[in-house]
Amino acid sequence: MTTSTELWQSNQDLARACLKHPFVQGIATGILDRVKFSCYVGQDAFFLEAFARAYSLAAVKAPDWEGFNTFHALAGGVLEELKLHESYAAQWGVDLRNVEPIVATRRYTDFLQATAWSSDVSLIAVAMAPCMRLYAFLGQQLALNGIPEHHYADWIRTYSTSEFEQLAQTLERLVDQYTNLTVAVKSTYRYAMLCERDFFQAAWETEP
Repeated sequence: MTTSTELWQSNQDLARACLKHPFVQGIATGILDRVKFSCYVGQDAFFLEAFARAYSLAAVKAPDWEGFNTFHALAGGVLEELKLHESYAAQWGVDLRNVEPIVATRRYTDFLQATAWSSDVSLIAVAMAPCMRLYAFLGQQLALNGIPEHHYADWIRTYSTSEFEQLAQTLERLVDQYTNLTVAVKSTYRYAMLCERDFFQAAWETEP
């Protein structure tokens, strides 16, 4: 079993908790309150900007040219993902340039940025992998019986695609290439998964 697979398997409790979360299930059924989703779009765009910067720092720290190019390509994938958020923002009047991060968002981005600046490339990849794998998992699970036609269909469609799965796998290959399964690696991955769960919870608690 690869390092990335073992890390993902050991955090299935949190993956399932995210899948069953009322925010995610509200996306699945299309009944999620739009105010909650609008808040999520702004917060996630703020997070993704930090995510793209972390990819860039990982590229700088990559010990080989192939790793450098791969991290830069992954950063490009984040920029494509942000286009989805921009379309939602335009549709629902969210100003992505003036997002005030809530506590859960700031906790996640602070952790990501601190890891990207202070750690080597292996731990940066580990801190970032849960986001990619979790969203691929959620998108694929929500699309199992076909993608319903409601206003969150594009969200499900984006994260259930083979293209997004390939991005997740690319990052996981970097984890496997650079990482050994240490206590620090396990705790970093786990913390990122906890941040993902708390991110959905914070968006769910937004008052309509």
